Amino acid sequence: MVLFRRLLWLIVALAVIGGGVAFGLLRAGLATLDGELSVATGLEKTVSIERDAHGVPTVRGASRVDLAFATGFLHAQDRFFQMDLLRRRAGGELSELFGSAALEADRAARVHRFRARARQALQLLPRSQREILRAYAEGVNAGLKELTAAPPEYLLLMSRPRPWAVEDGLLTGYAMYLVLQGEALKRETALGVLYDVWGPELYAFLAPLGTSWDAPLDGGRMLFPLMPGSEIVDLGVRQASSLLSASQRHPGPGSNAWAVSGALTESGAAMVANDMHLPLGLPNTWYRLSLVLEEDGAERRVTGASLPGTPLVVVGSNGRVAWGLTNSYIDLMDLVVIDSIPDYPDAYLTPDGPEPFVRHEETIRIRGASDEKIAIRETRWGPVIGRDHRGRELALHWVAHEHVPMDLGLLGLERVDNVREGVAVAQRARIPTQNILLADADGAIAWTLAGPIPRRSPGDTRRPRSWRAGLSWDGWLAPSEIPQIVEPDGGRLWSANARAVSGDAYARLGNGGYYLGARAAQIRDDLRARERFAEADMLSIQLDDRALFLQRWRRLFLETMSRLSEAPPAVMEAVQIGSGRAATDSVGYRLVRAFRNAVYERAFAPFASACVKADPTFDWSAIPQTEGPLWRMVSMRPPHLLNPRFVSWRELLSDAAQAVIAAAEAAPQKYTWGAYNTVQIRHPLGRQSALLGAWLNLPPLPLPGDRHMPRVQTPSFGASMRMAVAPGRESEGLFHMPGGQSGHPLSPYYTDGYIDWAEGREAPFLPGPARYVLRLRPKHSPGAVPSG
Repeated sequence: MVLFRRLLWLIVALAVIGGGVAFGLLRAGLATLDGELSVATGLEKTVSIERDAHGVPTVRGASRVDLAFATGFLHAQDRFFQMDLLRRRAGGELSELFGSAALEADRAARVHRFRARARQALQLLPRSQREILRAYAEGVNAGLKELTAAPPEYLLLMSRPRPWAVEDGLLTGYAMYLVLQGEALKRETALGVLYDVWGPELYAFLAPLGTSWDAPLDGGRMLFPLMPGSEIVDLGVRQASSLLSASQRHPGPGSNAWAVSGALTESGAAMVANDMHLPLGLPNTWYRLSLVLEEDGAERRVTGASLPGTPLVVVGSNGRVAWGLTNSYIDLMDLVVIDSIPDYPDAYLTPDGPEPFVRHEETIRIRGASDEKIAIRETRWGPVIGRDHRGRELALHWVAHEHVPMDLGLLGLERVDNVREGVAVAQRARIPTQNILLADADGAIAWTLAGPIPRRSPGDTRRPRSWRAGLSWDGWLAPSEIPQIVEPDGGRLWSANARAVSGDAYARLGNGGYYLGARAAQIRDDLRARERFAEADMLSIQLDDRALFLQRWRRLFLETMSRLSEAPPAVMEAVQIGSGRAATDSVGYRLVRAFRNAVYERAFAPFASACVKADPTFDWSAIPQTEGPLWRMVSMRPPHLLNPRFVSWRELLSDAAQAVIAAAEAAPQKYTWGAYNTVQIRHPLGRQSALLGAWLNLPPLPLPGDRHMPRVQTPSFGASMRMAVAPGRESEGLFHMPGGQSGHPLSPYYTDGYIDWAEGREAPFLPGPARYVLRLRPKHSPGAVPSG
């Protein structure tokens, strides 16, 4: 018994000692906040880094190169694991860290050969941009070296961080190409299946280019396709099909941004608001930063959100001009059907005759297993990515594969003095193409597109086609060809991933899967409802959770329930009085939303099931703008487009209503919107283990908002930041982020800002007073203090 007690105490003591050692190792990976450090390479003059009470840094330096070094230092100290995942995702190098579990993702990424393209693009950049990327990389490696221990993720994975290469700054940009435009591949594939299975008339109806919700900036309207008659399709002669899965539907990356002119503000300065919508996780996508360039006795400051892995301030304000971004969804990708040559597998047909495939071999390193080599074939249009449902090989023609689709052109926004200069800079920048909204201190506002835009053949190129059908690109649109709106009548501009322009401008940009215009229309109407704006007014629009999109569905649900023999009075009452907002305590909103989804599942099931039969990977959720045909079908109720599972549209609607009522009555807790819309913000490693999740993840919170309203919110997707700022009035500006500056779970800045973001509290745009000051000195600098 005594021996047993001694053994038990020994085990406890070893566990305590081991826990203490582990805790010490983890703490050793925290960033250095104050003091002085000398660095051997990359820095020309001393840089100071002041951090406020929330860990937000203000960096002061004498050159943009030195500021890039300090930005890299900060990113590495606070967010290196995040940066590493971004470059590995783009490069197809995750298996080197995670083993065979990441192999499928790496195979898909390697087809793009983004590391090779980043190296090539680096050599083609202006020398000034290469110098900034070099300094940034040296800053990253200096910041990593100054950590006493590796970031905690590497301790958990029993791995070591790999140094940062100069081209990794561009590779991070390629990762954002995958995030922002990668869904287009699934969309074009799905549209190709839909066209082939159902024919051109039904394809045009089920996948329209727009709907009545469209809210373009130029006010232009578009003709909507006619509903096909029974001579085109009659579902009554087909077999009944199973329902669609509501869980398939998920939002793609997007954002809101708008600007109001100085004529509508008290100060006379124009104002811009931006909330970029992305998958939510820890650490957050963005890193707050304020850079102060001290040259010629003057200061130039730029403040906003940076992306760890790059030296850019992506959105923000330079004191004279502020800018925000939204994903453009113009047409930047084509799937090209390859014309094979019988008996000659090494060549394919082109407009100029036979041409050999260009072959590359890529090696994927796999932790704990042998390397895997994959062969990649490339055409003049891009890499071969597979076969379609008809067995035809497809090549991917994508902006991201072209020469220099990535650069640091956005750096020019740090120095512009008005929106016209900002437009010129944006139109020449090479980033994943975005809508950009600008506001300046003199009161002007503007909209245009930032990023490369191909000069493409006319027509609907949303589905796979052969070059024989006229599918071609002819260089890039010149700045004079890129649409822009400067100082519009009315003093208001808006963007929410929907169609922005009409007519010839629309034809030049193409349609890459624009979002339904309901969110854009609500923002437009919110802006028109006010005559004066302050920063708090911009935040109130960002938090607008009114369910305007669902109001017609609410009326249809009430009408449908009135015909049911046993519609619960409580359900009727909840829908009548409580469905006006996507509020957390709203039962009515969740009921109406569920009713629309249930109708969607029943109405589209026959079309989707036939497509799945042709291609088992087909995903109906990839078809854009389906609200248009859905509402027309339930309004006009054509018998030939009725799911044969039902004898009438009235029966289909009643079945949907009854299913929703039954689900609400069977719910284990009250059927509120918040019970469903509970945000789960997790660390990549916290998704793998409940034990790690308890340490690494944020506490779940029920939140208001939904997809088709300004306050976009789902359990794992939403505003990755919110910003409202007038240039020259940054001290009055607002900024939110769903997580803190640090990626280290033991840092006080790991979760900082989460509650402000969740509750929509006003939080300052600018960093506050300095709490810590860290000085980085070049080693040759007099008086430098050795590190350590």
